[in-house]
Amino acid sequence: MTAKEFLFALPEKVKPETLDGLETTFHFNISGEGGGQVTVHVKDGKCTAEEGLQGEARCVVAAKEDNLMNVLKGKINPLMAILTGKLTISNQGEMLKYAKIFGLM
Repeated sequence: MTAKEFLFALPEKVKPETLDGLETTFHFNISGEGGGQVTVHVKDGKCTAEEGLQGEARCVVAAKEDNLMNVLKGKINPLMAILTGKLTISNQGEMLKYAKIFGLM
């Protein structure tokens, strides 16, 4: 599974009841093979993913595809990935708020 495939599968993994009253937009800018630009929206109790960078993001995540997948697979500690520049997150508080909902923790 590529990082892009993982992001497009998020809406199926997220339990709708965990999204009640939440609203945000994430932009994922993933470089390398299996990457691309993906927008993940949470609004009206739904999570959606779409191609490209759509709307105004509250959090922007940028990484090389292999680094992001290593974080998602637990091979790289997320904090170490951030500190070493392998992963950049513009609003870490927003990411932490949704990490458990998205199954990242």
